[in-house]
Amino acid sequence: MTPQEFLTILSRAAILKTTTRHCYTQENRKESVADHSWRIALMAMLLSGEPEFQDTDMNKVVRMCLIHDLGETFTGDIPSFEKTDQNVQTEDAQFLTWASTFPSPQRQEWLSLLDEMEKLQTKEARTYKALDKLEALISHNESDLSTWLPLEYDLQLTYGQENVKFSPYLAALRQCIDQWTLAKITP
Repeated sequence: MTPQEFLTILSRAAILKTTTRHCYTQENRKESVADHSWRIALMAMLLSGEPEFQDTDMNKVVRMCLIHDLGETFTGDIPSFEKTDQNVQTEDAQFLTWASTFPSPQRQEWLSLLDEMEKLQTKEARTYKALDKLEALISHNESDLSTWLPLEYDLQLTYGQENVKFSPYLAALRQCIDQWTLAKITP
């Protein structure tokens, strides 16, 4: 990879620093997609010390976390509760087209990761996906209720439930998040 290719990829990725999500941080600042991606990578790193994940390639999970939303540099963020199949297809196609232009070996690595993430058949892919969902719940719990949409009161307790079932640790984490949510929304 030439230095110019390196910088070109970083320039595209930098768009995520200013692409906002529908969630607010504790300081009432709109969260960026980069904020979210960094945090799920940190979550993966924290899990690497847990016995349940000793047989999981957490370096790969961190890589998945870091790249999973890069398609949003082309489409912007569309909240999951508004995202259509067509939105997903467009975002995925643009991301794949972009990654296909990378020099080798980066192209092979990214395309392989994206394929694995799409199929959700490995523990690594299931872990990244669960963390993606859990981080969104955590961020919403950290946000002031005045920033929540009415549908988020129900979504907060149902979103991503299927994604944590493979892991006792992540299921327990989800239960803690749900308790936090209930304490937050119960008058």
